Amino acid sequence: MTPDHKLGQPPSFLQGVKAVIFASWLNLLLVCIPISWSLYLALPKTSTHDTITFIFAFLAIIPLAKLLAFATDELSMRVGQTLAGLLNATLGNAVELIVAIIALVQCELQVVQSSLVGSILSNLLLVLGMCFFAGGTRFSEQGFGVSATQLNSSLLIISVIAILLPAAFHFTAGDQIEDPKEGRDILAVSHGAAIILLFIYGCYLVFQLFSHKELYGDEKGDAFKSTRYVKKDKKAKVQPSAAASESAQPLTPKEGGGIVTTRPLDLESNRTLSVHEEAHEEVHEEDEVEKPSMSVTLTVVLLVVVTVLVAVTAEFLVRSIDGLTASGHISKEFVGVILLPIVGNAAGVAVGSSIQIALFVIPFIVTLGWIIGKPLTLLFDPFESIVMFLSVIVVNYVVQDGKSNWLEGMLLMCLYVILAVVFWYYPGVSISEQLAQGCTN
Repeated sequence: MTPDHKLGQPPSFLQGVKAVIFASWLNLLLVCIPISWSLYLALPKTSTHDTITFIFAFLAIIPLAKLLAFATDELSMRVGQTLAGLLNATLGNAVELIVAIIALVQCELQVVQSSLVGSILSNLLLVLGMCFFAGGTRFSEQGFGVSATQLNSSLLIISVIAILLPAAFHFTAGDQIEDPKEGRDILAVSHGAAIILLFIYGCYLVFQLFSHKELYGDEKGDAFKSTRYVKKDKKAKVQPSAAASESAQPLTPKEGGGIVTTRPLDLESNRTLSVHEEAHEEVHEEDEVEKPSMSVTLTVVLLVVVTVLVAVTAEFLVRSIDGLTASGHISKEFVGVILLPIVGNAAGVAVGSSIQIALFVIPFIVTLGWIIGKPLTLLFDPFESIVMFLSVIVVNYVVQDGKSNWLEGMLLMCLYVILAVVFWYYPGVSISEQLAQGCTN
């Protein structure tokens, strides 16, 4: 619970409000909130009107997600690094969780499943790829903890296996079991697997926050140190003959007669100086005092207000999806896998957020559906499940050496673009809805 850096005095209330207003240029999109609400409440329900409502609600949630991330960072500043990462991942998934709950209540089971899969894909490929690429513009190689990274990859693979097993059950034994009984069996399997995944997530929290919290701190020993690009000094040119022999030093004429020997530049001393400069920068960063932008009270108030605004706007967003997809120009699959995760990932934190979704949000939503009588299962679209599994494998290969560079980030982003193109044409198959015994609002 102790912050890693010294904290300055919190600003006044007016200064905090000013910081919220000017936190990001995305706040200009906040004007879309009353517009989307007015459109939903005033216009009749047609395909065109729902499309317009969806667009403005979509744009309205983006700055809300950014403000949620801003408030989360303010809270994280006041706690230790490990708990700060947990807060960022948890509150960063608040938008996805709210959208999934609203879609579940409205029996949009396909939207629930595709949006959760899309959130994992966008965090693993798009957000992580952008982080690697942005860091690669400054560092030649970025380092991170190998042990914690491999553990996170293992947790992701386990959660994906839990999603693949119901699909394997369906395709293997589906022909031998009648649909009503198969639906009940898969629903029971999903409920049991969801409880186990939640138990695994609880164990993961104990591991991260208590028993092995040193693995997730800056002082972890297995983390590779990030290396900067080597600066090329045009003046530091050494003659080949000088490197070969001292007697072969170049000679230059001297005024008034005679010659002067020109010594080669001492590259080793220059390199040592560069190391000392980097060490001085690191010491300066450690002594830096962080100044909060808001008080704790204002931060909590901002979190509550933004969460309420997200909940209301997300309900209008979900209710307009049917009208948006009725024309056939865009499918529910693309809306759930690509569009909805983009809204929530204005506050995304890559792998940590993916683990939260896979081990907590998905089983929690399945369990919540069990409580309120909605037949949501872990039988996801088979194509979505395969894509998610392959994405986890690719990310595991990328991070297994504990280092990253800009090219790896570019590859992850390009893979996400490829998937976006595929899902634009993929119609989607909701086997879970077909096996469900009816789902009503």
